[in-house]
Amino acid sequence: MGKRVFSAVAMAAVMGVSASVAAEQHTPSSYLELKDLFNLEYAANPVVMPDGERVLFQRSSMDIMTDGVRTNLWTVALDGSDPMPLLSDTKNHFNPLFSPDGKKMAYLSSKEGQIQIYLSDLASGNTTRVTDVAKTPTHLSFSPDGKQLAFSMFTPTKANPLFSLDFKPEGAKWADDAHYIDQTLFQRDGLGMKRPGNMQLYVVPSIGGTPRQITFGPNDYTGSIAWHPNGKQVIVSANIREDSDFDVLNSDLLSIDVATSEVSPLTDASGPEQSPLMSPKGDKLAFVGYEDNGQAMQVNQLYVMDLDGANITSLTPKLDRSVGDLKWADNGKGVYFSFDDMGKKHVAYVNLKGKISVKTDALGGLSIGRPYTSGHYDVLDDGRIVFTHSTGVRPADLAVVSRRGKVQSLTDLNSDLFDHKTLNQPELLQIKSSVDARDLNAWVVTPPHFDPSKKYPLILEIHGGPHTAYGPEFSAEAQLFAAAGYVVVYGNPRGSTSQGAEFANLIDKNYPSEDYNDLMDMVDAVIAKGYVDTQNLFVTGGSGGGVLTAWIIGNTDRFKAAVVAKPVINWVSMIGTSDIYTYMTKYWFSDLPWNDYQQYWRRSPLSLVGNVTTPTMVLTGELDVRTPMAESEQYYGALRLQGVESALVRIQGAYHGIAAKPSNLARKVGYILAWFDKYQDKPEQQPK
Repeated sequence: MGKRVFSAVAMAAVMGVSASVAAEQHTPSSYLELKDLFNLEYAANPVVMPDGERVLFQRSSMDIMTDGVRTNLWTVALDGSDPMPLLSDTKNHFNPLFSPDGKKMAYLSSKEGQIQIYLSDLASGNTTRVTDVAKTPTHLSFSPDGKQLAFSMFTPTKANPLFSLDFKPEGAKWADDAHYIDQTLFQRDGLGMKRPGNMQLYVVPSIGGTPRQITFGPNDYTGSIAWHPNGKQVIVSANIREDSDFDVLNSDLLSIDVATSEVSPLTDASGPEQSPLMSPKGDKLAFVGYEDNGQAMQVNQLYVMDLDGANITSLTPKLDRSVGDLKWADNGKGVYFSFDDMGKKHVAYVNLKGKISVKTDALGGLSIGRPYTSGHYDVLDDGRIVFTHSTGVRPADLAVVSRRGKVQSLTDLNSDLFDHKTLNQPELLQIKSSVDARDLNAWVVTPPHFDPSKKYPLILEIHGGPHTAYGPEFSAEAQLFAAAGYVVVYGNPRGSTSQGAEFANLIDKNYPSEDYNDLMDMVDAVIAKGYVDTQNLFVTGGSGGGVLTAWIIGNTDRFKAAVVAKPVINWVSMIGTSDIYTYMTKYWFSDLPWNDYQQYWRRSPLSLVGNVTTPTMVLTGELDVRTPMAESEQYYGALRLQGVESALVRIQGAYHGIAAKPSNLARKVGYILAWFDKYQDKPEQQPK
């Protein structure tokens, strides 16, 4: 797991741009550099070991040779001592799961090529490969007696083309067969063309053997799997309705008979019921869900019910925040869960009477590129919480918080990289919206060795979603922008999550709208501090943030340059080409585009392109089918027709998640900074 060491080069040389920070007495290596992205590590998925004295966790690092993330399994004592590798090599080992008796551990590994399930005996260290399957297993779950493992796996079905040529001579080299598509949802971002098939459930002896498929048909059975205490049924969430492609959120909890594959619905609400979790006593099932009200953002509540689906009760009816990541208390008297509030991820506990107590608000550190809320945790028998700790200036380490709120760090994975670097923590900026005086939260990241008596260029960075949230998290992008001499502001305009359903749905069937004003309020609030060069304002954002970036430059010319990343530019064309078009037409609009074209057009940034004078770069992954490349291409073409200085960057081999490969994260940041540097007025940082 050791980091690779490279010779120090100036940040400007790495990016091909002149870094505007250029402090006289500080070497470039004291700032975060693009090459440092390959030296980042982070902790994830902590699991308390059966002895209750150590924590098993995933230690992930960037691999510069394979341009990917390598994940190994490590352990550390609960006092932070004796960090030890359990499975640590050049392969990936992840998703550990302990057997009910605590004697064995199942996990996924690529140690022999294709990812398979393995089982280790904790006492002897002996390991066996459980599966030999062609696709990747997910969502492992031990049966109550530990003798079986359930999992889900994509299961291909045979394509049935309407027509094919049957006279190809042997050895002839012809063009590939055409793709015949009769599926509604025929592509998935991250996968490309959706192959015929579905996610199905399997069971396999935990000591190894032949997996047996127990679900069938044209629906996806995925997510967490809960075994019934009798070991004869498993409970899972799935949408098995005939119109599931159009009623995309309406999943139910289903009981699957392991022997006969008989399916018995346990719930039938209008919205999703998912993430089933069996209580320690085997008498209750916890899950999350909501009744569908048709709004774009809806709050997941935490429910418990009897095993036959009776007596469904919400434990969080007054918590106006979505819950997730459920874990029963060992005594079965309550459930732990996570939720976002005001840009920070919390862990809380609720008893079966609905009394909630918050344990920590410091989860985070897993969203390496941008400062999205994130985090994993586990619970000890005595109520202490082990969690991925967010500090704002480093990726996630592990920490433990006592029942009284005292936090102790357990790991320090990045001191070798960051101890000689200068990074500033995100500073909270609380604002009143100029639209309706609502409270808005933003954060400011200043350059290393920041001097408030000088003037700095500013970057407004906008999150995607739009129903997501930023917070005071570590962000490689924001810190690299700051290292290049920019003040960075980001925040949560209306439409963001973590401030309740009403705040998020201020843009329901109305996006973009006054979220634009909220973002301008954030910029103005930073300018009011006196250290921003108002002649050097820049704006960028990705996905939903790309939509808003294009919307902003269609409404104002105050920004010197913009980078519009993976945007929606024309809602009509996006509906016709995106992999989520059935969802979008139902939850983001009130009618189909050919029935009400105007509502799509008036919310499309393309409708404002005639106003744009801001030099604009458009940047998107070539394989993106969430906000397809055609959206960026038509915006670039429109900008050229308008005579706007513009450029188009196509990130090769990338889907919507451009930063999935570390080199593409570096390319994204490098192109943004190069574009902004091109249009920045100099000299910078003049005294006030």
